[in-house]
Amino acid sequence: MSGSFCVSQRPASARPLSTARLQVVARAVVVAVALVAMVGSSWSASAQAPSTELEGDYLYRTLMVRAAPGGLLPLIGMMKERLPVYAEFSDAGPFWMRHTQGDQWDLLLLFPMGTFANYYSASSIAERRQAYEKSGTSEAEFLKAAAQHIAWQEELLVWGPSAEAVATRFEGMSFYHVEIFIALAGQREKLLEQRRMENDYLGRIGRQQNLIFSRAGGAAWDSYTLGFYRDLQAYAASSDVPADVEQEAAQAAGFEGADTIGFYMRTLIQMHRDTLAVAIR
Repeated sequence: MSGSFCVSQRPASARPLSTARLQVVARAVVVAVALVAMVGSSWSASAQAPSTELEGDYLYRTLMVRAAPGGLLPLIGMMKERLPVYAEFSDAGPFWMRHTQGDQWDLLLLFPMGTFANYYSASSIAERRQAYEKSGTSEAEFLKAAAQHIAWQEELLVWGPSAEAVATRFEGMSFYHVEIFIALAGQREKLLEQRRMENDYLGRIGRQQNLIFSRAGGAAWDSYTLGFYRDLQAYAASSDVPADVEQEAAQAAGFEGADTIGFYMRTLIQMHRDTLAVAIR
């Protein structure tokens, strides 16, 4: 809906309301508006409750890249040289990682954008152009050179936590777990809720919770989560939780049990990719 509405004309046969009745109607309208505002505020607060440091309405561009044979190291080198250019106009990042096992991409890059309106405003475009000109290489020239080392790429725009929250999570972490999903029709919201339930479960067993990103446009993926670990050993150690603690935590988070978490997720998805990745130094 566009948000506009149409007021129909009063039929000729309709009689005007008396002053007393108008006052009653006016009071009723005021009460109704107040109730709607209260309900709306309550719903908004409830809807935004999980959207703190784990998810939110900050816009990102996600780029997944598979390098051409022999092209990965040159591509990483080019990106490292380009990072200072992006830093001149970006809130943070870009954040990136290198695949070790799982999905087909070699690199995942997360570019902070903020909002559509701000990112594509005349002032933001001018700021980016100025940074590119200062570097001596336009973005078009950089992308053309990088394309020589790229065999496949996919772009996804997502909503997620603030750039500051994401930057904080990347600090000191060098190992990542990426889960990316396409939900079944009609199950997208339930899938997001399942990811929140899983975060609840993780928190209850003392593990760091995942960041949640949901689709704003681009590729077919509906959402993905990022898990952060200090290193591979920390990721492996996270499985050392007593079974009874896991069971209690899972049920408290809304699952039937610890062994049903993955099964429930699979009732909501048509495709799922699991990837482990490491930091690029």
